[in-house]
Amino acid sequence: MGTTARLKGFIILALLPTLLIYTFFVIVPIFWSAYYGFFDWSGMGDAKFTGLANYIEVIKDEIFWRSLKNNFIIIAASVFGQVPIALVLALLLMKNSFVNRFVRSAVFMPMVLSTVVVGLIWGYMYHPQIGVVNYVLKSLGLESLTRAWLSDPKINMFSVSIPIIWNYIGPYLIIFIAALQNIPSEINDAAKLEGAVGFKKLYYVTLPMIWNTVKVVIVLCIAGSLKAFDQVFVMTGGGPAQSTELLATYMYNNTFEVYRYGYGSAISTMIVIVSMILILISQILMKRKNQ
Repeated sequence: MGTTARLKGFIILALLPTLLIYTFFVIVPIFWSAYYGFFDWSGMGDAKFTGLANYIEVIKDEIFWRSLKNNFIIIAASVFGQVPIALVLALLLMKNSFVNRFVRSAVFMPMVLSTVVVGLIWGYMYHPQIGVVNYVLKSLGLESLTRAWLSDPKINMFSVSIPIIWNYIGPYLIIFIAALQNIPSEINDAAKLEGAVGFKKLYYVTLPMIWNTVKVVIVLCIAGSLKAFDQVFVMTGGGPAQSTELLATYMYNNTFEVYRYGYGSAISTMIVIVSMILILISQILMKRKNQ
């Protein structure tokens, strides 16, 4: 057996336990949930087979489409908020100085907090009477800009997007710093000799070198945004009048509030399908841009 074959065998053997655990706890539940989507089941007693009835009801339900639209807002806020901010911060904080390490830790700190705690903190900040946001606006003489940030259907989705952006910049910052530090110094030196500095260097040298990392980060953003739940559930519960309902809160409310486990399973399957479609589209678009 050659060295290459032994190396491949070792890699497969090393990955096998992780793959088995991932399959058991992630892949199998996805198919199990899709299976229960074909049944009318309250979580107790016998499940009644209903075919595609649950999936058809999901597609016809206006709340599902409203939840999907709200999730698109979260996705857009994450992709166009978290990714650029994390990349800019990574470019500014790449050097390993004391100040940079401190700022990195501060940016990463929200990720350490429980998402429920983050939701509670921002819920109090947005409070129309005692919230910090309205207090600061009043202090600056901008009382006309004060709002019921989580109750106004015109702005509440944008309000709940900000804590989600703030919460998850840290991990992407670390990923981008690692990618930037892996760019060979010879390439940076050659770029300087060619006069590529500032934005020109970023566009023609840095971004192409870390493009695969950018694609991975965007996939993580999309997948994370589609399963967003904790912060929104704590701050608004999907209300008022389901104006901040997301796919995950919609699934939770139908599964655990009204005990429609079959219908909730159908919703969760639709979330997986939507996630896969969006990730595929994003990868195709970024591949064309890279070419």
